[in-house]
Amino acid sequence: MSPARLPARSPTLDGMSPNERRSAGLLLFRTTGESGLEVLIGHMGGPFWAGRESAAWSVPKGEYGPGEEAAAAARREFGEEFGHPAPDGAWVALGESRQSGGKTVTVWALEADLDPAAAVPGMFTMEWPRGSGVQREFPEIDRFAWCTPEVAAERLVKGQRVFVDRLRDVLTGGRGASAPGGS
Repeated sequence: MSPARLPARSPTLDGMSPNERRSAGLLLFRTTGESGLEVLIGHMGGPFWAGRESAAWSVPKGEYGPGEEAAAAARREFGEEFGHPAPDGAWVALGESRQSGGKTVTVWALEADLDPAAAVPGMFTMEWPRGSGVQREFPEIDRFAWCTPEVAAERLVKGQRVFVDRLRDVLTGGRGASAPGGS
């Protein structure tokens, strides 16, 4: 049977295909007297992102598989990437966005004020330089920063910019539903 004729894999009980790549994240925001709205984003770690600023930042997020709830994954990934548990508070659903690589990302917003310098990011290991046989560790996120929406639009990878736009809409009177995970 040719690959085109193979039957499609059925979704899991939670509606997620076993081959589907999904991530969930938590976008912290605060309002300051100086700059107004600010969001907390992280610069992606590792050699590919070193020296890049534009489109090299991300909402703290990570992949999850069938059987794990998106909100639980967002909470777990925030803790892994920031190095501290997600703050308490009411979560606001910002929805999903399909990224250019095919992954679907789900993000919630949470009003909180954390010190970016307090981050203790998780690490990953990869061969570097490629082909060298040398395994090196790199931080998943090498630094965090509070940014205005305008600065975040320049720094965030293209497929995640929509979440900052949606947050602005929610805060200026648009609709935003509460989501699981908040207190």
